[in-house]
Amino acid sequence: MERLKDFLLELGRDFCFVGSQYPLQVGGKDFALDLLFFHRGMAALVAIELKISEFEPGHLGQIEFYLEALDRDVRKPHERPSVGVLLCATKNAEVVEYALSRSASPAVVAEYHTQLPDKALLQAKLHEFYQLAAPGADVAPDSGTKKRR
Repeated sequence: MERLKDFLLELGRDFCFVGSQYPLQVGGKDFALDLLFFHRGMAALVAIELKISEFEPGHLGQIEFYLEALDRDVRKPHERPSVGVLLCATKNAEVVEYALSRSASPAVVAEYHTQLPDKALLQAKLHEFYQLAAPGADVAPDSGTKKRR
């Protein structure tokens, strides 16, 4: 998560880091959002959830839950509705298509493409992070290169 946070901050001045494992409390229960940013250009909170598994439709329910909690309890009155980014290690395109067919607002998707990181760049970086996080992979201090144990 730390590397993804650093990567997003490198993409431009408009990303402001708010927190990792950002605490949300709903109904007396504690939840933790993986990464939370504020995007100055969009004037909106950007919630990022990372999954080391294949995409599942339930992941959408989780990110939508977090977005609702952010909008009700964290967002300021002058800010726009929160935006969610769900990053999964792999996906089945047909499952994703079915899961998104009723929930993705065209306006939100269009704004994502103009304001947030390029999808291909984000996918490549995410793939790199998952390789580094694989069992047996390690990063040598100060070198940025992988070592296998």
